[in-house]
Amino acid sequence: MKAERPYLSITITPKGERAIVSGHPWIYDAEITAVQPSIADGDIVDVLSAKGRWLGSAFYNSHSKIRGRLISRNANDRFDDAFWLRRLRYAWEYRKSVLSEQDLSCCRIIFGEADTFPGLTVDRFGDILVAQVLSLGIERRKAVLFSALAALLREDGQTIRGIYERNDAALREKEGMTQGKGWYPLPGETPPAETAVEVIENGVRYRVDFENGQKTGFFLDQKYNRRAVAALARGKTVLDCFTHTGSFALNAALGGAKHVTAVDVSQSAVDLARENAKLNGLADKMDFVCANVFELLPALAGGEKRYDFIILDPPAFTKSRKTIHNAMKGYKEINYRAMKLLPRGGYLATCSCSHFAYEDLFLKMLRSAAADAGVQLRQIEARQQCADHPILWGVPETNYLKFYLFQVT
Repeated sequence: MKAERPYLSITITPKGERAIVSGHPWIYDAEITAVQPSIADGDIVDVLSAKGRWLGSAFYNSHSKIRGRLISRNANDRFDDAFWLRRLRYAWEYRKSVLSEQDLSCCRIIFGEADTFPGLTVDRFGDILVAQVLSLGIERRKAVLFSALAALLREDGQTIRGIYERNDAALREKEGMTQGKGWYPLPGETPPAETAVEVIENGVRYRVDFENGQKTGFFLDQKYNRRAVAALARGKTVLDCFTHTGSFALNAALGGAKHVTAVDVSQSAVDLARENAKLNGLADKMDFVCANVFELLPALAGGEKRYDFIILDPPAFTKSRKTIHNAMKGYKEINYRAMKLLPRGGYLATCSCSHFAYEDLFLKMLRSAAADAGVQLRQIEARQQCADHPILWGVPETNYLKFYLFQVT
C-alpha cells in the first residue's frame, strides 16, 4: 500500500495507534518512532503502525507538540480541491440539518476536529465569516478552503461580503506561525470598511466587534442555553454574572424578566452590553455594573437587593490539567455565593466552558457548594453546547460546555 500512495509516512507507537483507532485525531511527539526524510512541516503524511499498518492521513508539524493531526481514515482519499470542497459541503449541510434557517445566519460553520478540519474555526456573523487558523496544515491550504467556502455559501443563496482572520492567538506560535488579524483577500472582492456587524440571535440584536471582541467576536455556543434562560426568566429579578456582551441578560430581559442586572469586570464589556440593551429597547429593564464577581457576590449578601434568578457564565478558569484544582475552587466559590444569595425557590443557571473542568468534577463541585450553602438543588435541565459545535465521540476536547438550570430548595 505504501508504494501506491504519493505521501511520505510517519510511524507511531502502539499507544499512539490505540488513540487513533479509538477515534482521537492527534499524534503527540512522544508517539512518533520514525519520520521519513524530506517531510516538510505542514505536509500531509501517511500514518503507519509499528507493524506497518496504514492508520490514516495527517498534517505533520515538527514545531508542535501535536506532531500529527489526522484528516482522513480513508485510504482512497486524495487531497485535491475537490476533496476539500466536499468536506466543506458536509459541514455546511450538517448545519442546515441541525439549525433553523434563521439560526444559519449566525452560527459556527467549521468546528475544528469535529468537522475534520484540525485547527480551523469559522464563525458566521450575517454576511461576514470570521476564521481562526491554529494549525500549519490548514494555514498552507487556507487559500483553497476560504475561496471554496465563500463560493459554496454563495451558490446556496447566502450573502458573504468577506472573510476576516482572527489569528491573534498565542497557540499559532507553538505551530511555528506568526500572529495577526485582518481581512483575507478573496479574489475580486473589496473588504468592507467596518469590522463590526449587527446580528440577530434568538430575536436579540447584537453589535459584534469581530476585530477586537473575544475569540471571533461573539460566543455562539450558548445560543440555545440563552433561549432556555429566557423561557425561565419571566417575572423574575435576574443577576447575570460575567455578562460579557450581555447575551444572557438580554435574553432574560426579552423573555419578560422584571429587571436584569448585568455584571462584568471589564468596563468595555459593560459598555457594549449597555449598547446592546439600547439596540433592543431594553435599557429601562436593565442596569449594568462593572465589578469583580468574586467580590460582588459576598458584598450582596448583606445588602437589601434581592435576586430570584442568578446566572453564572464565567470564562474558562482553567485551560490545562495543571490548574484544575484552583479552577474548581473558583467555580465552587461563585456557585456557593450564588446559592446563599438566592431565596428558597430561586433559580440558578451555572456553567463551565473549560474542557478540563470535566463533568464529574463540575457536578462534584456543585454538590459540595450546595451542601456548604445548606440548600438542595432541583435540576431542571442539563445542557451542552449548541449543535453547530458538534461533539465528536472519541475526541473529548470537543465536549467542553456544561450548563445546568436548577431551582434552589
